[in-house]
Amino acid sequence: MTTLVQHTTEPALRVGGLVLAAGAGSRMGHRPKCLLQFDGMTLLERQLQALTLAGVTPIRVVLGHHAERILQEGVLARWSAQPVHNPQPDDGHVSSLRLGLKALPAGLDAVVVALADQPLIDVQGVQALLAAFAQRPAGTQLLQPKVQGLPGNPVVFSGSVMAQILAGDDLMGARQWQLAHPAAVYHWETPHGHYRLDVDNEADRQAVEQLTGQSLRWPNDLDR
Repeated sequence: MTTLVQHTTEPALRVGGLVLAAGAGSRMGHRPKCLLQFDGMTLLERQLQALTLAGVTPIRVVLGHHAERILQEGVLARWSAQPVHNPQPDDGHVSSLRLGLKALPAGLDAVVVALADQPLIDVQGVQALLAAFAQRPAGTQLLQPKVQGLPGNPVVFSGSVMAQILAGDDLMGARQWQLAHPAAVYHWETPHGHYRLDVDNEADRQAVEQLTGQSLRWPNDLDR
């Protein structure tokens, strides 16, 4: 007679995602940086693909400047991400973060907060972050990757941190939470420089091209 053995595993963490894409792109000719194309895919779609394939769901994308043009791409719908509109994007990342967190459901175990202009974040990069977060030191609730001692992105924090940020005033964001709770921050050292690399200006764009041998190209209507 064959005996059936049941294997029990811990339930997977429910991890939501937040992509910040509300900026004006003032140092890039007031164009949406997240629509730069790298290896045939926009930077925004690369982020959505990486998060989704790593099991992050649901995902919210905070839009502000260039929202209509970004939505024209159809990438949010393609990856089942929902837009969140920031009516005052010039108020900065904290305002976008708080709006995005409010749009996520309660009860998440963790949240990944990503920037929309990091060209080299892929599914393996997100998986490594989540694995490090799952094995974080006791008492820590927020993970930030560090490359040669310098802070990187995305960051991951617990549902409890999400609730604490939203319970704070309008100036309370992830950075402010870290300053208030330094002992609860896990500075995860990694040699992978892609956590530090984003595209804020032409020099960054050229650095990506020199590093990878691939060009960052604007869509035809934004190439001027």
